[in-house]
Amino acid sequence: MSQYIVEYTDTVRPEWIDSNGHMNLAYYVVVFDLGTDRLYDALGIGNAYREATGNSCFTAETHTLYEREVTVGEKLRVATTLLDADAKRLHYFHEMFHAAEGHRVAAQELLALHIDMRVRRVAPFPPDRLAAIEAALRAQGDRPAPPGVGRTIRSLAPAAA
Repeated sequence: MSQYIVEYTDTVRPEWIDSNGHMNLAYYVVVFDLGTDRLYDALGIGNAYREATGNSCFTAETHTLYEREVTVGEKLRVATTLLDADAKRLHYFHEMFHAAEGHRVAAQELLALHIDMRVRRVAPFPPDRLAAIEAALRAQGDRPAPPGVGRTIRSLAPAAA
């Protein structure tokens, strides 16, 4: 059984390249966001769900790790692990890999909130969607968290004595 709930693939486009000759940091986030769309569709909470129910998910927090550069034409694979969920929140983790060479190039940890779009407030998932999310968590089985989960930015200032 795969530890990943979904995977998404893309190719680095010329317009994503910055003045340093590699993919600009903003486009790593774009690719991760397309991976999020794939996750939400797999969980039954994507665009069709929003249109049918008036509910959606908003990202409340992200942490992105840029580990290796990629250049135009390179193929990418984003693998997503659902880490946790409760009645109103999803916690998940994207890993971006160089599709041909296999090494990880970036990672992103996210916390999303389920939103009732009519009042634009946090609201519980409907029971059937929460059950589907919980089933997806169980289907991934017990596995160690991917490297980088829970990482924080540390201050550059020296510690006080």
